[in-house]
Amino acid sequence: MSIDLSLPSALPSHIEAALWRGHAMGRAHAAVMASGHEALDQVLPDGGWPCQSLTEILSRQTGQGEWRLLQPTLQRLCAQGGQLILVGAPLSPFLPALWQAGLPTEQLIQVEARTPAERLWATEQALKSDCVSTVLSWLPQARPEHMRRLHACAAQHAGLLFAFRPEQARQESSAAPLRLALSVQPFPHALSIDVFKRKGPLLSEPIVLPAWPQRMQALLGARLRRSASALAPAPAMATPPHHVALDRLFASSPA
Repeated sequence: MSIDLSLPSALPSHIEAALWRGHAMGRAHAAVMASGHEALDQVLPDGGWPCQSLTEILSRQTGQGEWRLLQPTLQRLCAQGGQLILVGAPLSPFLPALWQAGLPTEQLIQVEARTPAERLWATEQALKSDCVSTVLSWLPQARPEHMRRLHACAAQHAGLLFAFRPEQARQESSAAPLRLALSVQPFPHALSIDVFKRKGPLLSEPIVLPAWPQRMQALLGARLRRSASALAPAPAMATPPHHVALDRLFASSPA
């Protein structure tokens, strides 16, 4: 006896609205915040980071691109009066650089949490606080059951939750509806983002984003051209060069 498991051609509207088919882009059940990167927003469900949800960012080495990836969103949240809380950050943030990026230090709370239990507890408490808009938590040793618990807590939190984990966690199951792997390419250090889990079809290749603002890109480009010029072989000279500038330098130096 065979059983027909196919869905009927027509479903009640309330069921149809909640149904997600794997070949189509899903929709978030809550609000989203634009990432500030047009290419990335185009591949995120509803065009942004999901609120009331857990987003995982995996990387090979901590401190390579996380702030640059999230800076546009965090800047917008701070401009709206939101708070940022950092749980278990392995490196102390460089406050002058954050201020320059539009992240005032008075709107940033850093929680020192060293053990896995402390990190999980502090993250849960932050999600229960109404005054915090975004939680950034470093969880290198979290297990799948921990991620399920955090995702459940995030559903009651109106803001964003980002969990930073090592690249090896990609092989583990996770309750996070959105997971991506972040890496930095060689100079000029573009960001490569592999969205390997989302409510939508698989992506054929990573998204590549400029790692620096447009003005900084221009400065880096000029520096690269100067470096290439300095390494180029000097043209052959028919007569010996004059060393006037070099002679003056040595003449003015103390013995």
